[in-house]
Amino acid sequence: MMIMELPCFRGGTLVTLSLLVFTLVTCASSSSMYPEWNPIKPRHSRLLRSAVQRETPTSQLSELWSPLESQGWKPFVETRKPTLPEKSEGYIQVFLDGGLNQQRMGICDAVAVAKILNATLVIPYLELNPVWKDSSSFMDIFDVDHFIDVLKDDISIVRELPEEFSWSTREYYGLAIRETRIKAAPVHASANWYLENVLPVLQSYGIAAISPFSHRLSFDNLPMDIQHLRCKVNFKALIFVPHIRTLGDALINRLRYPQGSAGETGSNYLQEVTGAGDSKNAGKFVVLHLRFDKDMAAHSACDFGGGKAEKLALAKYRQVIWQGRLLNSQFTDEELRSQGRCPMTPEEVGLLLAALGFDNSTRLYLASHKVYGGEARISTLRKLFPLMEDKKSLASSDERSQIKGKASLLAALDYYVGLHSDVFISASPGNMHNALVGHRTFLNLKTIRPNMALMGQLLLNKTIEWSEFQHSVVEGHQNRHGQLRLRRPKQSIYTYPAPDCMCQA
Repeated sequence: MMIMELPCFRGGTLVTLSLLVFTLVTCASSSSMYPEWNPIKPRHSRLLRSAVQRETPTSQLSELWSPLESQGWKPFVETRKPTLPEKSEGYIQVFLDGGLNQQRMGICDAVAVAKILNATLVIPYLELNPVWKDSSSFMDIFDVDHFIDVLKDDISIVRELPEEFSWSTREYYGLAIRETRIKAAPVHASANWYLENVLPVLQSYGIAAISPFSHRLSFDNLPMDIQHLRCKVNFKALIFVPHIRTLGDALINRLRYPQGSAGETGSNYLQEVTGAGDSKNAGKFVVLHLRFDKDMAAHSACDFGGGKAEKLALAKYRQVIWQGRLLNSQFTDEELRSQGRCPMTPEEVGLLLAALGFDNSTRLYLASHKVYGGEARISTLRKLFPLMEDKKSLASSDERSQIKGKASLLAALDYYVGLHSDVFISASPGNMHNALVGHRTFLNLKTIRPNMALMGQLLLNKTIEWSEFQHSVVEGHQNRHGQLRLRRPKQSIYTYPAPDCMCQA
């Protein structure tokens, strides 16, 4: 959402309350409006002091890093080759909004809808994200040749429309109501809805454009072959473009075989990855997905310890962006934390990892976009994990040149590294968390799911000792290290891939 910049001084002119709110949020003359410029003190100093001095027994470390044992499930394998229908009913276009992982799920659903309708899928159009301002296309992010090849026996896919339908563009649908646009697809629509409402459009015009499309296909009551196809798209057909995979492999190699900074290793990461070290001597690493930007902090309506300046800045931001229409605003900070509805700060997720037993020799990769409060807020996490790295510290500016300023490509790189880590943890729920939890479940990889309500309750207790905190954290996360959970009705197939995408071994 765009916010109008207003002058900070009005020369005595009367300013209305609404304009004053805009002025308070957007004036850059006072650092108090930008609390990340002010010193941010640790909120849990007593626990932090103990955590910095922690020692973890070798046996506990060994258990933490050990891979998950087989849980009796394995990825579904096709036993017969799918067949394409003799004739396509027409072309399906979808326009996908949201961030990378929301778009990823939309792509999977688009393939499924094309299959339901016996239609030809046009490579999905990714809308410009209004928050991240990233115009990356499908072909900028995903390997389109691989995508088409993996699905060639399931559906017909074209990169672009033939000349006779070249008029069917986003701009065309933005100008007026069009008969070929499907605008009213309900959230979690059934297969029958598409057959009854979209198929007639296809048969009449040879094309149907569905927008909006995100979350427009049900997770329940679909034929099993459609569910299997969604899984095939998500876990096999969608891989990132080669330069993302190559850079990702270089970062993983540097995390496993640390030799120095990105500047010391140089920028020839193709050669570096090809000559990677002996896997027997490979080090292990954790990926922490930390989404703690201003939007999330403000939307949560929680108090993050930045003092009056931070509270005021976030309150004004909430008023401008959401006009006060936030459910969380009805609750106190204590109530929100007790319910697990506050995202964890870098300090808090650091205390969680330390309590679980990860010591200060742990190599931690920080997957994040922009942390609200900047380095001042990250510094407590760095105290606990001095070997913390991120994209900037591991890769040279030359290596990052192809992804610089492109939020979707930066997120794709973090996703790739997160998928290949020994342990993955996300500091708060969200699309990246959901997507990686599902993908790592499919591959039976260790993934820690924070018990947000427990953490909120423990951290509200300002007198708790480290030993009690550590014991409670370990006990409260015993079955949250990647143990498989079967999908329940209405839950996402992309977060809970069993039983739809998996079968019992």
